[in-house]
Amino acid sequence: MFGLVVFCAILVMLSWPVGVAVRMGGEWLVFVVVALAAERIIGTYILQTEAMAHRLTRKVAIIGSGAEATQMAARINTRMQRMFRLVGIFDDQGSNVDGTIDELVLRGREDGIDAVIMSFPPAEGGQQHVMDVLWRLRGVLADVYVVPTLMTEDCHFWPVERFGPFSLTVLQRRPLSEWDMLEKRAFDLSASVLILIAISPILALVALAIKLDSRGPVLFCQPRQGFNNRYFNVFKFRSMYTDMADSGAARQTSRTDPRVTRVGRVIRRLSIDELPQLFNVLRGEMSLVGPRPHAPQTRAGGQLLHEAMEEYVARHRVQPGITGWAQINGSRGELVTREDLRRRVVLDLEYIRAWSIWLDMKIIFLTIKREIFSRNAF
Repeated sequence: MFGLVVFCAILVMLSWPVGVAVRMGGEWLVFVVVALAAERIIGTYILQTEAMAHRLTRKVAIIGSGAEATQMAARINTRMQRMFRLVGIFDDQGSNVDGTIDELVLRGREDGIDAVIMSFPPAEGGQQHVMDVLWRLRGVLADVYVVPTLMTEDCHFWPVERFGPFSLTVLQRRPLSEWDMLEKRAFDLSASVLILIAISPILALVALAIKLDSRGPVLFCQPRQGFNNRYFNVFKFRSMYTDMADSGAARQTSRTDPRVTRVGRVIRRLSIDELPQLFNVLRGEMSLVGPRPHAPQTRAGGQLLHEAMEEYVARHRVQPGITGWAQINGSRGELVTREDLRRRVVLDLEYIRAWSIWLDMKIIFLTIKREIFSRNAF
């Protein structure tokens, strides 16, 4: 604010020889000062309200059952309440805890946790135990920290961050910050509305063709696993005969699948059956771009996806998408082998690490260019 005031004052002095400019510059200076002062006062008031303070408070869980964990919990509860809210202490051992690590993972999925801090005695296994616990937390959408004294080997490349009065080693960060998620959500909403308006005639024609071709509803809903491992119903144009539809996706659709209708083959070939997922985007269940969501019973190489590849759950740390980096790089369609799954997961994790709005725009453009007529769509 001070910088803007000085800047406007300099403009007024430079424009002093010009009578009109002086008056306009003075008026602009007064307007800027009043507007910024009002914004600062209102913003400060809002941030100090109890509701906003509660909303901005980070939810923290501690892993450990010893005196170290108890002391850290007491410090958070007594001196850091305006910044952090303790969810509980979790560990597989000890009686003075609020649950096991598996229960922590489940709670993070249902309620959301912003940060997890590991604090236990080195005697429990030291750095190797830290790495084992970190692996179990790979599907948790939270920043993960550890007390630096537990990192005894090859720890020079791990960043250290201030966490209130504590200095903690950062083991895992959320792939997108809150600002990144807000930016991505704003892009999704605005782009989805514009796309729906533009393609509304196509949607109406496809709905009419489905109705004329076979009996049953126009839309087909199927459960999928999405952001933070939560389940939601994905919308698609119905492409199969109603009495043959597989709502649980126990069997993946193949290229010559007899369950697919005549219209269904066309809309699947052109990927038009996916367009109703724009409504999932509006509902906040999906993004325009992200890892494609799979049905819970989908298998690769005869195994459920999370069993076939342990890194699979890391895909759920961002919103699932209508299209994604894997799809424009040829990894789409039926998952037959574990190698099919491995390639898709690797590409999805590449996208998560490199995310930007510009990357999303690039993927949308390449989807239109390459994938609408992809040989892997059926």
